Formats: sequence, structure tokens, C-alpha cells
Amino acid sequence: MTQSSRFGDVLVRVGQALINLSAWPGRAAAWLLLPLTLLVLATIIGSLLQLGAIVQWGVDIPILGRGLTINSLNEMQWHLLAVLTMLALPYALACDRHVRVDMISSGFSPRRRALVELIGDLLLLLPFCIVIGYLSINFAAFAYRTGEQSTYGGLTDRWVVKSSLSFGLAILALTGVGRVLKHVGVLIGGVDAAELRHD
Repeated sequence: MTQSSRFGDVLVRVGQALINLSAWPGRAAAWLLLPLTLLVLATIIGSLLQLGAIVQWGVDIPILGRGLTINSLNEMQWHLLAVLTMLALPYALACDRHVRVDMISSGFSPRRRALVELIGDLLLLLPFCIVIGYLSINFAAFAYRTGEQSTYGGLTDRWVVKSSLSFGLAILALTGVGRVLKHVGVLIGGVDAAELRHD
């Protein structure tokens, strides 16, 4: 094995470790599907029963405010969906389940596929994560500074859900860095074709 092959192997292993690390939050977030399903069911039942306020506790609780209303349940659905989506994106990319033109890329050799994906990660994925991630910090910070909350009796502390955009993009960028390292390792001969696909 040549020195460049050994270095390529190291890059592939480090890249795969970063990819695996970034996939973990998405695996954990899959459990959010259960409360999301229950929230949809509770909202439908509450709407059919024409409920407004469900429970009032009179003290401010973070995110929930002073009580639980049908609007709170409704907003909680899109909050959980936003978190689930932002954490599922890195997971899908890490597991190689993202959308692309497989009809074309399936005919590529492992090195050509690695080159195309490396170019895409460097020119599209990482710049997107950096720019939108940077802008999303101000998006969440503004919501925090202004105390943004529901205007019709729903949830408070909107900055929490808005910060999931920054967090999700940071994890997605970590996945992108891992992919770049892995593809560079492949291009310098550090891995065989069977190791390109990950589960």
C-alpha cells in the first residue's frame, strides 16, 4: 500500500466518523414522530369538541406560556416538524438517501462519483450551510431579543424553534465536511468501491 493510499484511508475513516456523528441527532429525532402523531390526533379531537383553552396553570412555563390551548397544540405540531426536518436532513445525507439523479450517477465509477459529489459538496452544500446558517443566527436572535411569541394564544419563546435552523445547518455542514474528507480520500486511492456506500 502506497503512502497516498494510507493517507486516503485515514481521510476516509475520519470523514466517515464525522458523517456517523452527524447522523446521530437524526436517529434520535425519529422518536419525535410519536409525539407529533399524538399532537395531530389531540388537535383534531380538540377542534371537533370546540375546545379553546385546555389547561391553565397561571405561571409562565418556557415555550408553553401560562396554559395549553388548541392553538398551542397546533403550533407544537409545526415546531416538532421543523426540528424533525432540520435533524433529518443530515441523517438522510449521511445515509446517502438524499435526492439526486441516481439514473446518471449509478453508471459512474466510484472515483467519478466521488469527484462529482465532492464538487457538489464544495460548491453547493457547504456554501449553502454557511450562508443560511449565518443568517439564521440573526433570525433566532431577533426572536429572542423581541420576545417573539404566538399572537393568538399559542406558544411562547419562538426563538427556540427558530434556533433549530442554525443547529440543523451546523450538523448538515459537519456531514458535508465528512463527505468532503471521504471523497478526497477516495480520489487519492484510499478506499475500494465497496466502501463508498454507507448504510
